[in-house]
Amino acid sequence: MWRSTMKNEQMALLFSEATPYIQKYHGKTLVIKYGGNAMVNDDLKLAVMNDLVTLTLLGVRVVLVHGGGPAINSMLKKVGKESKFVGGLRYTDEETMGIVQQVLAGQVNKDLVALLKGRGVGLCGMDGHMIMCKRKSDVDLGYVGEIEKVNTTLIDHLLADSFIPVIATVGMDDNGVPYNINADTAAAEIAIALHAEKLVSMTDIVGLLYDKNDESTLIPEVEISEIEGYKAAGVIAGGMLPKIEGMADAIYQGVHEAVIIDGRVPHSILLEMFSDRGAGTMFYRRGNR
Repeated sequence: MWRSTMKNEQMALLFSEATPYIQKYHGKTLVIKYGGNAMVNDDLKLAVMNDLVTLTLLGVRVVLVHGGGPAINSMLKKVGKESKFVGGLRYTDEETMGIVQQVLAGQVNKDLVALLKGRGVGLCGMDGHMIMCKRKSDVDLGYVGEIEKVNTTLIDHLLADSFIPVIATVGMDDNGVPYNINADTAAAEIAIALHAEKLVSMTDIVGLLYDKNDESTLIPEVEISEIEGYKAAGVIAGGMLPKIEGMADAIYQGVHEAVIIDGRVPHSILLEMFSDRGAGTMFYRRGNR
């Protein structure tokens, strides 16, 4: 009986804590960038997809933008092609681009859709001219695109009907040539175009670390004017560069909150959204809080 009472009290506390957050995010748009090992582990992947369905049932407009680096690397290895990265971004020649399109917009995308209990609709940036881009010009990365425009028509229609758009980040230019788009950059641009309330990056790290090899050095909050200093100190480097630059762009252009959370922690997205126990690194702009 005592156990039952304690459990009931804990449940009541949980709901009372969650209520103001449920009210805050009801009818608001949440863009989640999903990647890393949280995407590889099948149990974690199922838990995350269940949580996204829960968010939708609670009235949150959820958009899922996914990468698929490990799956792409695996396929490249099968065909005997080496993965090459420049400044945290994948170098994509014509053959690699074909594999990226096949793996991201095909297998990875539909595997996620299959777990969303009929709520998910799989798309890539080529559908409905959603992500229009040009070849990235500041550095030679092959078929890597720089986003010029995000058309949200298709996303808006799906959100209005309580579906979860699941977006693979393959864009195209005006001639229909496909390009690989960094998923962090794409998620940020989609969040901006949708006037999203929040941008969440779910990955396989606890957040931004002073020492990338020591999880106890987590930096819980970053005001976006501090980002350049962290870059100069080498704290933000490699694959974190496009992730955090995207978050800064999103906040500068009207997205209220941006956060990196550890996708390896079960239900980390629900804890972030509906409790006082959000973890990871929150990015904010002074005066926006």
